[in-house]
Amino acid sequence: MPEDIAAEQTVLPGGVVRTIAELPGPKGIPILGNARQIQPKQFHRTLEKWARQYNGTYKFRVAKRTFVVVSDRDAIANILRDRPVTFRRSSRTARMLEEAGTRGLFTAEGEEWRRQRKLGMRALTPEVVHRYFPNLVMMTERLLARWNAALAAGRPVDVLRDLKAYTLDVTIGLAMGQDINTLEHEDNPLQRDIEFLFNMVARRLTSPFAYWRLFKMKVDRDADAAHQRIQGAITGFIAQTRARLEQDPSLRTRPSNMLEALVAARDEADSGFSDAEVIGNAITMVFAGEDTTSNTIAWLLHLLSHNPQAAASAGDEAAALMGMDTVVRDLRLLDQFLYTDAATREAMRLKPVAPFMAAEPNVDTVVDGVATPAGTIIFLMLRHAAERSNDFERPEQFDPARWLNDSGAEAASDPGRKLFPFGGGPRFCPGRYLAMAEIKMVMAMIMRNFTLSVKPGAPEVEERFTFTMTPSALPLLLHPRKDVARVASAA
Repeated sequence: MPEDIAAEQTVLPGGVVRTIAELPGPKGIPILGNARQIQPKQFHRTLEKWARQYNGTYKFRVAKRTFVVVSDRDAIANILRDRPVTFRRSSRTARMLEEAGTRGLFTAEGEEWRRQRKLGMRALTPEVVHRYFPNLVMMTERLLARWNAALAAGRPVDVLRDLKAYTLDVTIGLAMGQDINTLEHEDNPLQRDIEFLFNMVARRLTSPFAYWRLFKMKVDRDADAAHQRIQGAITGFIAQTRARLEQDPSLRTRPSNMLEALVAARDEADSGFSDAEVIGNAITMVFAGEDTTSNTIAWLLHLLSHNPQAAASAGDEAAALMGMDTVVRDLRLLDQFLYTDAATREAMRLKPVAPFMAAEPNVDTVVDGVATPAGTIIFLMLRHAAERSNDFERPEQFDPARWLNDSGAEAASDPGRKLFPFGGGPRFCPGRYLAMAEIKMVMAMIMRNFTLSVKPGAPEVEERFTFTMTPSALPLLLHPRKDVARVASAA
């Protein structure tokens, strides 16, 4: 480790320095520690419960490893700001993701991250998303047509399943240049392999022991095989992309998808990038973009279905901006969906797909007044930090208006700076622009074409944590809006 990094001791807010041993925390049992108190699908809830019990900063233990939990918003902001020098992503998480073939920008650290960042930023510029927008329109129309056909035939609409398929189609289309159409075809082998590998990573992340490094069960061997098939498929996509770039060299400076941008950057003289890094970043894009976006939309629909006044406001906005259009056809129009944007931010506050994240200091440092040795895994309680602050009146209520001023424009003193839905600091999520475009496209389509209600007698929706925080179900009923239905029937 360079001497200048080792010497850099970042002191974060918190006052008197304590040791980890002096922190409060839940009582465990010999050998296992607190392992038996943790249910993987409720891991975030357990951490939040303990955070309320121990006033934000505490420790817990699983086997021989002690973890630190931090809920102070300023401490969290400073940790995010000081990545990747003083802090890094959890090495445990990074290693598991790399084992799944996602070695790229998401897992890179230090100088490798700085190098990979250039590759990632070129692949996810707003210009790339603009050129991909016609595909986004087509896929949104496909989703609407599927739902209209189901409702006309009296079939139930599985909104949660279709949202996941839609975002997977969008993400693979942008990341790999392929329209696999999982929305209408559930038997696509690439989709099956990606979903299988994604679920395997989620299970491993919540496993207390990395058993697969000692021995592999059938499910682990199946995951390795899925990884090999995905790599083979992307290698073929790269060859197709190079052929397109040869036929149309203008795509090297004006790529229409992420893979074209990645391949163009990799093929530049002395780029220093390899096809393996292109593959890793393409897989990373799918992993990072599928569940996060679909679950954000799902949570927003869940909250709107339980808040009819907010849903009506979102519908009125869509009608005013779209007229008789059933989907948004001009990317610039999405910037005018201020209420939808506010509702999305409110959903991210109450139901963030990442209620916490893990960090790890590269050097001995002080975190929220606690002397923290290098290598300690620190859980940053993103949602709980917002709950503890006094920045939101009636914090338990879903109120999109809190993000708007009296004229309906975005608030000048943006409370979004106090939340971290896309991370923060130098490692701010490069896919934010695409994610917000997807969310607004789908929400505009839904609120213009349908009204929402909760399925009668449906059980309460629960939070479940896998790789992200997902709803246990989405018992939602869609009802066609009469004005749009009349126009559609007349056409």
